[in-house]
Amino acid sequence: MAINPLLEQSSRVALAAFLHDLGKFAERAKLSVDTEALDANKQLYCPHRKNHVDDRGWFTRVHAAYTGLAMDAIEDFLPDLTGTDFAPFGSWKTQDADDSFINAAAMHHKPKTFLQWVIATADRVASGFDREEFERYNAADEGTATGKNHYTARQLPLFEQIRLHRGAPQNHQYRYPLKPLSPSSIFPVQAAGYESDDNAAAQQEYHALWQGFTAALGQMPPSHRANWSLWLDHFETLWGVYTQAIPAATAFNVRPDVSLYDHSRVTAALATALWRYHHERGDTGESAAEALQDPQKSWGENKFLLIQGDFFGIQDFIFASGGETGKRAAKLLRGRSFYVSLLTECAALKVLDALDLPSTSQVINAAGKFMIVAHDTPATREKLQQVQNALDAWFLEHSYGQAGVGLAWTEACCNDFRRNPVVGATPTSRHDDSRSPYRKLIDKLIRQMDVVKNRRFNLCVNPDAPIVIEDFLDRFDNTKGVCKIDGRSPATEPFEDVYIGGLAKDQIDIGAWLAKPDKQRILITRDTLHMTSAVSIPIFGYHISFTGSEADKGKFGLEAKTGNLLRAWDFSLPEKDPDRALWNGYARRNINAYVPIATEADKLEEAWDKYIGIEEALEIGAAKTLNHLACSDRIQENQGKWIGISALSTLKGDVDNLGLIFEKGLGNDISFSKTAALSRQMNNFFTVYLPWFCRTEFKDSYTVFAGGDDFFLIGPWLSQIRLAGAMRQAFQRYVASNQEVHFSAGISTTKPGLPIAQLGEMAEAALEEAKGHNPTDQKPAPKNAVCCFNQCMAWDEFAELTGHRQMHLQRLSADNGLSTGYVYGLLNLIEMAEKVDQNPENALWHSYFAYRTARMLERKKLDKDQRKRRHAELAEEIANAGIVRHGGNYRVTLFCHLYQQRD
Repeated sequence: MAINPLLEQSSRVALAAFLHDLGKFAERAKLSVDTEALDANKQLYCPHRKNHVDDRGWFTRVHAAYTGLAMDAIEDFLPDLTGTDFAPFGSWKTQDADDSFINAAAMHHKPKTFLQWVIATADRVASGFDREEFERYNAADEGTATGKNHYTARQLPLFEQIRLHRGAPQNHQYRYPLKPLSPSSIFPVQAAGYESDDNAAAQQEYHALWQGFTAALGQMPPSHRANWSLWLDHFETLWGVYTQAIPAATAFNVRPDVSLYDHSRVTAALATALWRYHHERGDTGESAAEALQDPQKSWGENKFLLIQGDFFGIQDFIFASGGETGKRAAKLLRGRSFYVSLLTECAALKVLDALDLPSTSQVINAAGKFMIVAHDTPATREKLQQVQNALDAWFLEHSYGQAGVGLAWTEACCNDFRRNPVVGATPTSRHDDSRSPYRKLIDKLIRQMDVVKNRRFNLCVNPDAPIVIEDFLDRFDNTKGVCKIDGRSPATEPFEDVYIGGLAKDQIDIGAWLAKPDKQRILITRDTLHMTSAVSIPIFGYHISFTGSEADKGKFGLEAKTGNLLRAWDFSLPEKDPDRALWNGYARRNINAYVPIATEADKLEEAWDKYIGIEEALEIGAAKTLNHLACSDRIQENQGKWIGISALSTLKGDVDNLGLIFEKGLGNDISFSKTAALSRQMNNFFTVYLPWFCRTEFKDSYTVFAGGDDFFLIGPWLSQIRLAGAMRQAFQRYVASNQEVHFSAGISTTKPGLPIAQLGEMAEAALEEAKGHNPTDQKPAPKNAVCCFNQCMAWDEFAELTGHRQMHLQRLSADNGLSTGYVYGLLNLIEMAEKVDQNPENALWHSYFAYRTARMLERKKLDKDQRKRRHAELAEEIANAGIVRHGGNYRVTLFCHLYQQRD
């Protein structure tokens, strides 16, 4: 087995493009450099502006000079850059050294050769510049729209700028802290008190970040440097961790709202595609460089192919039932959910593999969706169709069409990425010509994917599509029967006391491995590694193994050198320290796989009969079952008695108006880099912050799936209700308090033991109710709501009902000894209050409340003044602040109180 030379060459182009702005990082960190070498690099790499007084002038874009010097500083950690065979770049050891890897990266402001123009063009296209705008940017002095320089400017959140409705201009009150990626650093902070004009302090922040970056470089497996594509995947994660909050642009009076990471990865993807387009046409000489230099000659030619992938049928796949799923519900749920992530990742890898493209060509990857930038050639389109056919065949074989991955591709030219609208036009509609070329491209991509979603598997289009699965009945063994998990597949594998199908066995095994700390890394190989923790059914031809112990196989260096090891991904949970950088030496995929693990405290509570009636015993270090989770909110009274119901709440939600946010949220000031950044940052809340939040604050919240813009969690009934409110507060902080970016959620509370499919259906129904909440008949519906105990309301009301109102009711209950019968009676009064318009006699609910409260207090040993005072307190809290103010929604407070008191 050998490594593909074309993939190696494509990876080198990608890395050169990825590092073209390495100098920005180094310059701002005040990297110690030789003065003569810096001056020489300025002459070579930096544009020169002439002084009106004399000819001396000065250099702009000095960071380009630092790119070459910084490359020297980190060269020992990179793959060998000095070999005689370093195609497509010239080797240091040949006469073609002027067209070297380093020159291609650093010459992006003064390109001369074809390869230099490839990276320079990709740099401009990623930013959405046209030629004139870039020339002005190239000549501009440092300085941002916020009045800061390249040292002091901090990155602005894109979320703060989103506007779906016309409103007041932004004040840009928030900034991202200049720190490595971690659960805490992804949150913006107030600019006031953080961003300053102190150059020295600002440089010190950069210096600390640079020190962390170079130290982290040393943690990458040296043996993987022999495999450019594999190493590049690791490096992209590292670069993302340490540059995700570095502003990419701080000149030309721009808003510094795109990170160096997002700009770098989009530039790398575009550069790779651009080079491959010309390479496969044999057009890589001076004429190609001249054409790239003049946008009039080449920017209108379709050279790019934007490939979208979308996993459809996710919920049907995860919540499918038909067999004995109840006994193994928790393990099966997490296994299936993680399997969906694996399928999506492997589908994207299948496309990259078929086209000999590195991982950096994938610019979007979240929640079952991905986007890849490729070269638009007939061979590319033919290979894509072959990949689609292979994906369809796999899903028809193993899921019988229940789920699948659809691919859509759309051609694009450099001009399509421009962010400049027609001069003088005012945007009034998503369909008029005032939209920028890039916004039109986004609309085109969305329409193309909609077409693909509605013709899954091409069963009605492709006459060769296998509408009937041949020999289906012949696959069954009468002695094993049907899979006891999915109820339809041939049973082939013994499992406990039954037989199940191979796919179900893989999913259950994955569910078990996810709970083990020594299985937090995934290896994807062409040939099997013969590991015990390996998925039995290859996914699209790839073998998947779970590992965590490097002692077993070293760092898989031999597999890397032979090309057998395609990917090595770390998916471990964020550490409890919220400030710890999310980097463990390997490429990372942020897959939210948090599951509650039994502790010694849980085992002790089991001995005290908290989980009485549950046959399955807890095992310390193993994942808790859903039955155990249902008991977690029970509390022990002084007498040792456990009170509170055993119940689960399913919490399902997604970000409102996500399509509009990407289509028009930033108006015409949108670029390819910003689209990629928005997608990544939206995903980070659910895959970086949420698992950390559950691990530290809501430890019994079981993640079914969370990523992209949606989430589904199961856990103890009251904890999930509180988690919903806490998530909403955190999300508002995450989006810089922008009231136009929000999510809705549905909460369904049930007894444990319901089928998985029913849990999913009930949660989905609750979410739909929340999305439709529109008490004032606004058009469109405002959403931004929650449904709990079949009551829909805005989040602020939900926070009050589950916060102040519940606390006050608990206090009054404790002070007055309110019986469950008294509280249950309040539910009847709420129903009367809701129907006063239907029957005026229902207005008597006030009198009934006063009478029942007075009778209840008469049974207490209180004097007249005490009864009067307490009656007034109860009336004010329950009747006025509760029923009158909140109507039917006050049921949420009552149910939360009642369910905590049950035996």
